[in-house]
Amino acid sequence: MKRPRFSIILVGLLVLVLAVFVVACGDDNGTSDTTEAATEDTSMGTESTMGDTASTEAADISGETVNVLGVWGGPELEAFQAVVAGWEEQTGASLAFEGTRDLTATLRTRVGGNNPPDLAILPNPALMNEFAQQGVLVPLGDVIDTVKLAEDYAPTWVDLGTVNEELYGIWVKAAAKSTVWYDPVQFDQNGYEIPQTWDDMIALSDQIAGAGDITPWSVGLQDGAASGWAGTDWIQEILLHESGGDVYDQWVNHEIPWTDPAIKSAWEKFGKILHTEGYLPGGAQFAISTSPQDASYLPFQDPPKAYMYFLGAFTEGFIAAQFPDQVASEDYDFFRFPDIAEDYAGAVTGSGDILSMFNDTPAARSLVIYLADASNWAPWAELGGYTSPSTALDPSAYPSELAAKTAEQLTEASIFRFDADDMMPAELQQAYFQAVMTYAQSPDQLDSILQSLEDTAAGAYQ
Repeated sequence: MKRPRFSIILVGLLVLVLAVFVVACGDDNGTSDTTEAATEDTSMGTESTMGDTASTEAADISGETVNVLGVWGGPELEAFQAVVAGWEEQTGASLAFEGTRDLTATLRTRVGGNNPPDLAILPNPALMNEFAQQGVLVPLGDVIDTVKLAEDYAPTWVDLGTVNEELYGIWVKAAAKSTVWYDPVQFDQNGYEIPQTWDDMIALSDQIAGAGDITPWSVGLQDGAASGWAGTDWIQEILLHESGGDVYDQWVNHEIPWTDPAIKSAWEKFGKILHTEGYLPGGAQFAISTSPQDASYLPFQDPPKAYMYFLGAFTEGFIAAQFPDQVASEDYDFFRFPDIAEDYAGAVTGSGDILSMFNDTPAARSLVIYLADASNWAPWAELGGYTSPSTALDPSAYPSELAAKTAEQLTEASIFRFDADDMMPAELQQAYFQAVMTYAQSPDQLDSILQSLEDTAAGAYQ
């Protein structure tokens, strides 16, 4: 599916990678200290990574090539190649990576032509589910150590890689979106406390709005043809925290209508931020006319023009580039999006990449086993721009305290759900973006906005 927001996210990611490269370059070709070379064990490393039913003696795969299809290119691909270098050295096998931004179409064509890659790194769980239901994916339960997997990953991550009680995907990379950015110095000077619940956050917002010229929030929605996408992140975050993963999934799959009370409530709570007087500098019109990147600067200007900004972890790249003298965790930081319903406390939204197998070969199995052990991803973590939802990767591998904190949000997630609009049909996704802009301008039209989205969805899901 086309992702109009990709360019702005990639800008933030590339800036962040460059910002940490000088620190990390001394280790950019290293491999994880916790992975031991092995030539007689299918685990290709530590004992804990061996599949439950795999042979204790590895096949000789020297000279073999594993074909992997994914979306990575540029610095991301170079970082992945640094990860796989350890496996290549251990086994004598090699990686052949094909990168494409149109992965969905490419993969469907190759599967349809009976020419799938050995492995694919899929950009969302919906695609994994599609191929699992077609019966073209290899179950991974007898490839990796599922007991170790359950130790390393919170249950939500294992569930998201499972279809019909079979494991088909391993989340090898993830990015959190449940991040509210703020200036710790400003919070401390004003005696503001980190809100733990939505009600706490609204109370803090009211306190700030009533105190003077600085508003509690900055929001930016303007992004050309993709204008509105940053607002969808708000709505999806609120829905997951208020109504839980089941309702979220039903909405994404169009099993409940856009006019459902749970969906409307999420929009209304977003509207509380957009339309409450004194919450935004210049009101909703500021959000309509300001880009997500420019809006991220307001809490960190001197003097600040807002105190809080909600957007994904990639926002650090925007802040670091605009304010190079500011220090992460001291001058800028984030707190997790506050809980709304107690039953769904600790929920997190975001994105990620899932490893799945199409061809069951000894070399493909070997690489899956290697990549399933997050400690082997340390070279990428050290470079920056990478976080793992697995606790097997030592937090010390991350280049900063802030990066480790982002990873902690993922590893401790009670519920994780993938960015909803990126799993919707392209026609509906674009209508969703436009609807956010309409709602920002005309909040009294919410019922007709949601009905229009429902009409679009009825045709898009046929």
